[in-house]
Amino acid sequence: MGILAIIVGAALSFGFGAIWYGVFSDAWKETSQVPLDDEGNPQNMRSPVPYVTCGIALLLVAGMMRHSFATAGIETLGKGILSGAGVGLFFVTPWIALFNGYSMHSHKLTLINGAYATIGCALMGAALTIL
Repeated sequence: MGILAIIVGAALSFGFGAIWYGVFSDAWKETSQVPLDDEGNPQNMRSPVPYVTCGIALLLVAGMMRHSFATAGIETLGKGILSGAGVGLFFVTPWIALFNGYSMHSHKLTLINGAYATIGCALMGAALTIL
């Protein structure tokens, strides 16, 4: 069941990201300074590379979270959500802030991406503890 929980956790986070970045697409495009096409969409939007990379990255995060949860004895839904959110907020988001600071991106980008990481990891934590 561990593999299923990892896949479901990664898929939940991926799906949430589609919604999150749909809602914040204009702000994200503005603050990320990603190159846009003539229609105002990211130039690599039709390329599978970012989506495959994202999927692999989320599987890796969910896999390591599963290992960490098992080692720490995190087994309830509440602890899974809280621990997952903690991973996103206190591990992932500071790295995002570091990268954005050095690349001179807006703090708004850190908030958009950091909030996604926090909520996405909370969803992973939920899946890892209920499956």
